[in-house]
Amino acid sequence: MRDRVVIKWGGGLITDKSSLCTPNMTVLKQLASTVEKCHDAGLEVILVHGAGSFGHLRAKNWRLNEGYIPHIESPEGSTLSSQKEAVDQVRLEMLQLNKHVCDALEVFGIQSIVHPPHLWVTNTGIDFSGSLDEFMSLNDKTVHITFGDVVNVEGEKQFGILSGDDLVVRLSLELENVKRLVFAIGGVDGLLRIPPEHATKEDLIEVWTPDIRFEGVHQSDIDVTGGIGLKAARGAHVAAHGINVVMVNGGKPERVLAAMLGNPVRGTIVTHKQ
Repeated sequence: MRDRVVIKWGGGLITDKSSLCTPNMTVLKQLASTVEKCHDAGLEVILVHGAGSFGHLRAKNWRLNEGYIPHIESPEGSTLSSQKEAVDQVRLEMLQLNKHVCDALEVFGIQSIVHPPHLWVTNTGIDFSGSLDEFMSLNDKTVHITFGDVVNVEGEKQFGILSGDDLVVRLSLELENVKRLVFAIGGVDGLLRIPPEHATKEDLIEVWTPDIRFEGVHQSDIDVTGGIGLKAARGAHVAAHGINVVMVNGGKPERVLAAMLGNPVRGTIVTHKQ
């Protein structure tokens, strides 16, 4: 069986977060080319992508991460009338973004096997319920894809947000022959010691453990997951099981490819040891 790599394309990387439902097709095509090169090298790719401008803003406005809220008032300017409508709309938007991802891969002759979480997942966090059996098949001309989504939740909450950063944990730990987990993030080379707007090349944390403080941009005004902090925490959890984890600048496709192939690269190696 061939080795596998799990790759997470950040939502802020593959979309324009300042404009609702706007993909960054240039970046998507660059990233798709790295998948083709991994296949050429005999490496199986499992792809997870974020939401960016296709899900976060609407989910934030309707507080979907908090679950069902009785008698919630419609956000100002919203064309929707209920959280239920918002859930359906966010799911639709995620499928629209996923179609852009699949189209970019198809340019390179790669067919996609898509697993929308709202169809197979219950509950949120890394202990979500849902079988990964459908991800098991291998084919050098296809790639399995899933993404952050609004999923059903047991009990009074009814629904919640399953982050792609939670999905990569189970995919990395439960699928056979996964050797690496790569986070392709937008705008920075990895985890930084000081805020990105003030950082220089020397402020990159090349090897991170959970006891090292870092600074990152978390767009709390639109983000309904944990931003870069959640990626670091989930990456450390995966690393504790002997899988190599690295964060790289997704705007540098040559770095993304190097990380996926397991070659030395500028970025942050995430470990669990303190």
